[in-house]
Amino acid sequence: MNKHFEDARYYLSRATEHAKEGVLEELDPLEERFRELTGNEDEEEPEPSRLQKLQDDLAELEERAEGEAKTAIQDARERIRRYRGDSDE
Repeated sequence: MNKHFEDARYYLSRATEHAKEGVLEELDPLEERFRELTGNEDEEEPEPSRLQKLQDDLAELEERAEGEAKTAIQDARERIRRYRGDSDE
């Protein structure tokens, strides 16, 4: 995957995260109103634990590292291919 696609994939994932946060923020008042009407005001979803946040961050870093490693391998293969092609002539 070339650098442009890798960058696009990264920015799309960031945009998705921001869109999700925006939707949750917009729906928050509706959820509160619903809970008031149904009498379930005290039943809020627990926030993600510190461990869950760290696991999510680690998964994102792992994904980025994997993409960078694939790019580096492709670059190295291309350099080897060019080197072998140049020395054969």
